[in-house]
Amino acid sequence: MSADNYVIRDNEGYYFVTFTVIDWVDVFTRKTYKHELVNSLNYCVKDKNLNIHAWVIMSNHMHLIISGRNEVYLPGVIRDYKKFTSKKIYERLGDSEESRSVWMKKKFEFAANRTRRNQDFKIWKDGYYAIPLDTLDQLKIKVDYIHANPVRSEIVYHPEHFLYSSARDYAGEKGLVDIELLY
Repeated sequence: MSADNYVIRDNEGYYFVTFTVIDWVDVFTRKTYKHELVNSLNYCVKDKNLNIHAWVIMSNHMHLIISGRNEVYLPGVIRDYKKFTSKKIYERLGDSEESRSVWMKKKFEFAANRTRRNQDFKIWKDGYYAIPLDTLDQLKIKVDYIHANPVRSEIVYHPEHFLYSSARDYAGEKGLVDIELLY
């Protein structure tokens, strides 16, 4: 599949999207960084017309199933989310007790220097993969994939035990992000 097949064409369709940290750096090992992502997701739900149907934050990437409402421009929401969370996480690296903060900052600054853009640091890889999900079966497969991520990584035994995921919502509990259940 070409890169053109991974773009959002229907702002009200369902999409499986992945955001990856440059060089697969394990940034999201501390709760302060994960909460920046969670807070920003909730902001996008409340104020940017984003529907989140499933999500997970892993140490160096995140997966979402999203759709839009009220004629939202999803690529713009994604762009703004990645830009805002990059700034917040980079700021947090400077005032945290993170033992790897100097190393991570240098890594993110080096990544920015390799681009033609005028930026001081780069946390997320450019772009994202957006796979359209057209059927309930496709949605269920991707929801299961998202929720199984922490199990496959041997972080938890059961998906709903992972705090930074929508698996809790699908198990009947309230999770950290306001989601719209698919089934």
